[in-house]
Amino acid sequence: MTLVFEDRLCPLCGSSANSRLFAEARFDPSRLDEMSFSSRKTPEGMHHRLLECTRCDLLYASPVPTLESTNSAYRDAGYSSSEEARYAAATYATLVEKIETALPDLRGAVDIGAGDGAFLHRLVAAGFDRAVGFEPSDAPRAAAAADVRALIRPEPFVAGVLPDEAFTLVSCLQTIEHVLDPLGLCRDAARALAPAGAMLIVCHDRRALSARILGRRSPIFDIEHVQLFSTKSVGVLLRAAGFERVEVHPLRNRYPLRYWLQLAPFAGRLKAAVRASLQSVRLDGRPVSLGAGNVFAVAYKPAPDASGLGAD
Repeated sequence: MTLVFEDRLCPLCGSSANSRLFAEARFDPSRLDEMSFSSRKTPEGMHHRLLECTRCDLLYASPVPTLESTNSAYRDAGYSSSEEARYAAATYATLVEKIETALPDLRGAVDIGAGDGAFLHRLVAAGFDRAVGFEPSDAPRAAAAADVRALIRPEPFVAGVLPDEAFTLVSCLQTIEHVLDPLGLCRDAARALAPAGAMLIVCHDRRALSARILGRRSPIFDIEHVQLFSTKSVGVLLRAAGFERVEVHPLRNRYPLRYWLQLAPFAGRLKAAVRASLQSVRLDGRPVSLGAGNVFAVAYKPAPDASGLGAD
């Protein structure tokens, strides 16, 4: 795998005037393999050079792999997390239940970074008339059930790929950290939403307790993550994209113990010993809910006011 890099400014405010060095890169190209750009992988302990924008409260990587390099890396990435995707989809479905009554209708939903379509299946079950996913990686699409695979478009979500105002929900779940232009993505999502439609984001919180305790040993510091948000910066993102009624809340995730162990920053031998112990008592597959430092944000596209002039 060959990555070509380029410098960039803060992807929220478009400036480096308020940026300061957070950490130099910890990156060994020789360690890259097909799993380096896969979802829910075993942490590698690598990350790009990181800057902190004190205006936006965003950590962002610079330099970063070019768009061409990024697209190629994700297209060819491996996939081995179908079980975890099903658990995540169940968690995310509860978020849709929380906001469903606030949506104008269920005419359509879009999932950006659809993986193997586990969440698309939940959207269909929730009653959305139409569900569309975007997933540029070949391997997770191949792992999707045939009926769901037909709903997944084999490409990144970009401007103009969807008709304007045709959907009432756009989700971007553990994907916003991966895209080079998160603000552009949210603006494009807003165009696809009908008035009063919602955008749902799940992302890591760089200021969560777990991240503060673990520092750069936290699995959120990864070469796939070209920015890391906080509760403040994800709000900045959504408001800058034109959304209103922005809410950000902590999220508890539910996964089998073996996956939580996979993420833990332990030495390999210690992980193997703990895994063997859990397997011996048949607890490695036991689902456990943890507040692991993730948040969900929901925001709504402004609806026209009674005069037809639009909301302020």
